[in-house]
Amino acid sequence: MLESIKPMSKGQEELLNALTNSNYNIIGIFGPTGTGKSLFSLAYSIDSVSTGKFRKLIVAKPIVDVVTQEELTRKEYDKYEDMVKDYIKDVLGGFAEEKTIDDLFSSGKIEVLDSRYLRGRSFNDSIIFLDDVQLMKPESVLELFIRAGKNSRLIIAGDPVFQTLSNEADSSEIIREVLLNEKDVKVVDLGIKDIVRAGTKRGIRLLLEYKLRSRKLSEAEKKVMDSAKIRAPDADIITVVEFSEEKKKLNITSEHVPDALIVVKEGNAGRLIGKSGERINGIESDTKMKVRVVELKLDFKDIIRAVHPLPWVVKHVDDVDFQGNELVVRLKKESGGFIGQKGVNIRLVEYVIKQMFNVGVRVIQPSEENQS
Repeated sequence: MLESIKPMSKGQEELLNALTNSNYNIIGIFGPTGTGKSLFSLAYSIDSVSTGKFRKLIVAKPIVDVVTQEELTRKEYDKYEDMVKDYIKDVLGGFAEEKTIDDLFSSGKIEVLDSRYLRGRSFNDSIIFLDDVQLMKPESVLELFIRAGKNSRLIIAGDPVFQTLSNEADSSEIIREVLLNEKDVKVVDLGIKDIVRAGTKRGIRLLLEYKLRSRKLSEAEKKVMDSAKIRAPDADIITVVEFSEEKKKLNITSEHVPDALIVVKEGNAGRLIGKSGERINGIESDTKMKVRVVELKLDFKDIIRAVHPLPWVVKHVDDVDFQGNELVVRLKKESGGFIGQKGVNIRLVEYVIKQMFNVGVRVIQPSEENQS
């Protein structure tokens, strides 16, 4: 089954290589929904059980009430196993016949595990797959480490991106940090660029928009917002992020750096700026602030370019994407200017990104990438 699934990104290639490398006893896969975490993991696991590499596949996936956000136990939900079985069939649809999955269940080669009830269990000659660990208690996940016995392998998948953007406690990020730099463990980080499921990128963009529209504005931000709505009534304005005090604190005096960003829906920048800039000039006159406009996209380079004291350094940026609970900027070439003296440039960028998305920023230079 796994051979019929072709990786569609570098991240998925790394994931496939990790799964097929027997040197790793534990594989942690972290990234947004739609990146293939469950698909590749289940295909590999079922292949391994079908060929006798492992005796049994143990699947642990929390069933969560979407209204209460409470995790349901097997005792509370009488169709617990059926729900997990349907989830496996949905994930593998097009790659495995339903009868194949049913036969593996009826023969006992696939077992559904309620992560709340682990005491006294031990799993030998098994491959154990934990999905959606961001919805589990960290204690339940760590308990499975203890219960994995001889000739067993753990695959753990979680989505820290949606959880971070939703301002919810994130178990997957804690587990990811636990696994990093552990012997015989491989952590695979997937990002927005690895999303292949139709509609998921739009879903993340809408989540970002929802988060930004829900921000509580400061008085200075309200002033910019009010002026923008008067000057550009036809522009779809999402939020305003003001950071003039942070500029002063970091002693950034570059004329390029604005005092505030106005974030608009994609396609609306021209409406807010005006044909010859008269609208944005009016906003700056009203507020006595230097203002810049950015459209909300899943390419975050525009935000960095709008805020960074040296906008030309963006040409050195290779990629900007989520990794764990950070927005990671990978550079094509070494650039001290990107970081800035005493780190002031990146600190300003990180301040704005935190105000917008509640995530930190990390810069990876080419030399660090080569070492890893």
